[in-house]
Amino acid sequence: MEIAECRAEDIEALEHRMPSHSADGSHAARFARQRAGESTYLIPWLQGRPVGHAEVRWTGCEAPEVRAAQPGCPEINGLFVWPASLRSQGIGTALVHAAERLARERGIDVMGLGVGHGNVRAAALYARLGYLPTVAYVDRWAHLDPDGVRHERSDPCVFLLKAL
Repeated sequence: MEIAECRAEDIEALEHRMPSHSADGSHAARFARQRAGESTYLIPWLQGRPVGHAEVRWTGCEAPEVRAAQPGCPEINGLFVWPASLRSQGIGTALVHAAERLARERGIDVMGLGVGHGNVRAAALYARLGYLPTVAYVDRWAHLDPDGVRHERSDPCVFLLKAL
C-alpha cells in the first residue's frame, strides 16, 4: 500500500470507487482545500486503486467548541477505508501516522480528530494510537441523497487530541 497526496487526476477514480454524496466533503472540495493550502488530502492506494482517504485540515476543526478549546490544532477529518472488507488491516492506522508525520514536518506538535459517540470501533483505534478526549461537540454536515437533495445532519462527537 502507498499513501499519497491527492492529485487532480485522482478525483474521478475516487468518485467512482467511493462516491462522496457530501455537500462540502466531496473529493473535489477536499482537493480544492488542498490546492488552497488549507489541508492535505491523503489517499491510500492498493493495487492501483484508492481504498480510503483522510484530510488533514491545517485550519483545524470547524466546530466552535473545538476551536475555543483547541485553537490552532490541525484536525484529521473524514478518515475512511473502503471497501469495508479492508478495515482492521492497518490502513486507517497508516493514514493517521501519515497525517502525524506531515504535522511534525511542519513543526506542529499536536494533532486532533473527532469521533462520533456511536463509532466505538474508530474510538478504540484512536485510543490505541494515543488520542485522548478533550471536548464534546456536535458535528454538523450536509448529505446529498441519490436525487441530489440536500439533508442537514448532526452527530454528537468528542474531539480527541494527541501530543506528537
